[in-house]
Amino acid sequence: MLFILYLIFINIALFCLMYIDKRKAIKNEFRISEKTLLTLAFIGGSISMLISMKIIHHKGKKFKNVIPLLTLESFLLLFILLKIID
Repeated sequence: MLFILYLIFINIALFCLMYIDKRKAIKNEFRISEKTLLTLAFIGGSISMLISMKIIHHKGKKFKNVIPLLTLESFLLLFILLKIID
């Protein structure tokens, strides 16, 4: 249960950061580093990154091959964890 709450939190946080970064890109302001965004995606936020790439059209071309793999990784980790808990 704690892991699911963690995933919810990290995904909401990453979606918000992607939205903020998109707004800053439009205004030509200092932006959130790609390293930060990818790190958050790697540690469980890939689902929200994939969704934000589709909804707000942010980082779609640059990360189009990486994020689906990270999303698959997140689902596999969740599946394994749920199997271990049962």
